[in-house]
Amino acid sequence: MNWLPVRIAFRHLASRKSHTAVGVISIVAICAVAVTTMAMVCVLSVFNGFRGLVDSKLSMLEPDIKISAARGYSIGNADSLARIIEHVHGIAAIAPTVTDNALAIYANRQIPVTLKGIPDNYGEITDLPQLVQKGGTYRLTSGDDNFCIMSIGAASALGAMPGGERTCSFYAPRRIGAINIANPASAFRKVPAFVAGVFEIKQGEYDQNHVYVSLDAAQRLFGCIGEATALEVKLADGANEQETMSALREKLGPDYKVENRLMQHALSLRMINIEKWIAFLLLGLILIVASFNVISTLAILIMEKQSNISTLRALGADNRTTDSIFVVEGWLVSLIGALAGIALGVVLCLLQIHFGLVRLSADTSNLIVDAYPVAISATDMLAIFAIVAVVGLAASLATVRAMRGYMRKAANRM
Repeated sequence: MNWLPVRIAFRHLASRKSHTAVGVISIVAICAVAVTTMAMVCVLSVFNGFRGLVDSKLSMLEPDIKISAARGYSIGNADSLARIIEHVHGIAAIAPTVTDNALAIYANRQIPVTLKGIPDNYGEITDLPQLVQKGGTYRLTSGDDNFCIMSIGAASALGAMPGGERTCSFYAPRRIGAINIANPASAFRKVPAFVAGVFEIKQGEYDQNHVYVSLDAAQRLFGCIGEATALEVKLADGANEQETMSALREKLGPDYKVENRLMQHALSLRMINIEKWIAFLLLGLILIVASFNVISTLAILIMEKQSNISTLRALGADNRTTDSIFVVEGWLVSLIGALAGIALGVVLCLLQIHFGLVRLSADTSNLIVDAYPVAISATDMLAIFAIVAVVGLAASLATVRAMRGYMRKAANRM
């Protein structure tokens, strides 16, 4: 590789300019690229922060891996299927669950809820026991009595308090059998449960209307004894998620879906990713506009270095060599701006992570965090540097091509 154009380009860029305005314009071009690059780093890091925040909160109530039927409502042989796959390498615990909609009635209030039946070992799968607020307990059964764990939204809407003597009744329609018009109530199953505790995760999807009861109570309510709508899996420490999922798919076959946390909430996380890359695209367009500064800077540098072009031609440099010098020089302006912008962006992100400089304007008492979350991704930094490098190279090539005739005439006149 011929490093002569690179060395000369560095000398040109670092040398004292004959006109102060040329140096100022060069600095402005570098600053324009740096500011745009810094904005790209900060914006993408904030989106990464929100995604990480959502994922961390979901992880408290979502299993590492969820197995469900590819077709139909439930898994008919849930217990036997759980015994088959519990010895797959990487699985620490497995729990069958039943989830469906029900009507909750407490005193004279009623709301629709998402009712989930869970087994006694569900605390090994998620952090639900740790989410129960003070004044309540994590309990599903005691003797013949059923207990439930309500979300803060459901408990508020129903006016239910843990430890009360009043039961909350859950109703669900019978899946099989004819409706007796003379007795419409017979078309519904009913399961009463005392309120044992209230949980809050500060995620609207869960805090609004989720209720947990024992697996047996949910199976009786929804008429699916021995069935489950999902098998929820906890991975062992150090287990490889993809390898475990592949082993489960191979063992279960195409009749079952095997999903990790991201796949379970693919729509929500996909929306975050779409917004992130739309913002990246818009900032990329701003970068293209900022590259006009590089074009003007390079054009002025070419005009200023007429004598240098003539000297190089006299020393035997061909047109390709002189073109390469100015392409590299314009590209260096973009690369220096990119490196400076990435460095500044990373510094700002680190300050935000440690000190929370930019606060959220909403009522912080209702928010999970009071400052914008930030997460720096090396992949994003590489993507930003790559797009700045490509745009800078394209701008330099276009400028040199446009100024090629002027460079030839200048060399011939000297």
